[in-house]
Amino acid sequence: MNRKGFVVLLALVFFSLSVSGCAYFAAKDEISSAEKATAELKGAGGAKLAPYYYCSAESYLEISKYVLSENSWAKSKEFAKRSKSAAEAGLAEVKKK
Repeated sequence: MNRKGFVVLLALVFFSLSVSGCAYFAAKDEISSAEKATAELKGAGGAKLAPYYYCSAESYLEISKYVLSENSWAKSKEFAKRSKSAAEAGLAEVKKK
C-alpha cells in the first residue's frame, strides 16, 4: 500500500472512531440531564403528586441506561429525552397543585 492510501485509511479510521465516541458522550450527557430532572421531580413529591409522570420518567431512564449498556447510543439518548420530558411535565403538574 502506498503512503497516500495509508494516510487516507488512517484518517478514515480516526474519523469513524471519533464520530462514534461523540454519540456515546451525547447519550451520557442526556442521561445525566434526565437523572437531574427525575431527582428534582422526586424531591418535589412527584411520586405522590404526579405518579404517572414520575413512573414514566423513572422507567424511561432505566430503559435508557440499559440500552446504553447494549451500545445503542442513539436509542439511549432518545429514551433519556423521553425521561427528561416526563420529569419536566411532572414538575409542571406538581407546581399546579
